[in-house]
Amino acid sequence: MKIREITDAIEQYAPLRLQEEWDNAGIQVGNPDAEITGVLLCTDATEVVVAEAIDRGYNLVISHHPLIFRGLKKIMGRTPVERTVAMAIKHDITIYSAHTNMDSAWQGVSFRMADKIGMTNVQFLDSNAVQPYGDEETTTAGCGVIGDIELMPAREVLKRVKVAFEVGAVRYSGDGDTLVSRVALCGGAGGFLLDKSVEMGAQLYVTADMRYHDFLDNSQRIVVADIGHYESEHFTKEIFLEIIQKKSPTFAVAFAKNELNQVNYL
Repeated sequence: MKIREITDAIEQYAPLRLQEEWDNAGIQVGNPDAEITGVLLCTDATEVVVAEAIDRGYNLVISHHPLIFRGLKKIMGRTPVERTVAMAIKHDITIYSAHTNMDSAWQGVSFRMADKIGMTNVQFLDSNAVQPYGDEETTTAGCGVIGDIELMPAREVLKRVKVAFEVGAVRYSGDGDTLVSRVALCGGAGGFLLDKSVEMGAQLYVTADMRYHDFLDNSQRIVVADIGHYESEHFTKEIFLEIIQKKSPTFAVAFAKNELNQVNYL
């Protein structure tokens, strides 16, 4: 099987046209027509992840975050990105990323978050596009999700989130005793959806990369929680795995064992 067959399957699920203008999803480095020897799945394609792929004899690394965001004018090993690119080229490793296109896809990143905490009646928080999907003619694409959860205090929902997403610390504002039955979620940096969460009737909004004034300015109208960028998105690897296993159930594919969250907690 060629690498292109796997990346095409991912792009059928999350078309590249759904990515934001500033993003760089797709093949980062490598040859899409090479025969696959194995696939390593990760959130970030780092030096240690590529080294693990080499050790395993796998020649395809699939990440959520793109390795290359900005143009590389030189590859001299001065930065982690330059060293990772050089290592991948030297060992014929292809690196592929599905980022904001996977964020925006039906059953993408935020839907997986909702699954992890047992939400029901989940829909996009902000629908902004239409894409072909599977056997259906059209389905909505968008940003974030909103859905229902059994009635409980916000603090109890956040305890569930902390366990489910393996969070070192949850930052939140608002009254933790607020009864919650409607929750909004967005993987990654989701401050732009705060107003939409309130408009759609959420009592709790869970995302990442919130600023101090995001908490301060909204503490009286909604409980806002920041669980960390990596924590909110690291289960995206499960989506990649399911796509690949559906395409080829017996193919060699694994989660990277050496990947680490780059943010630590004391």
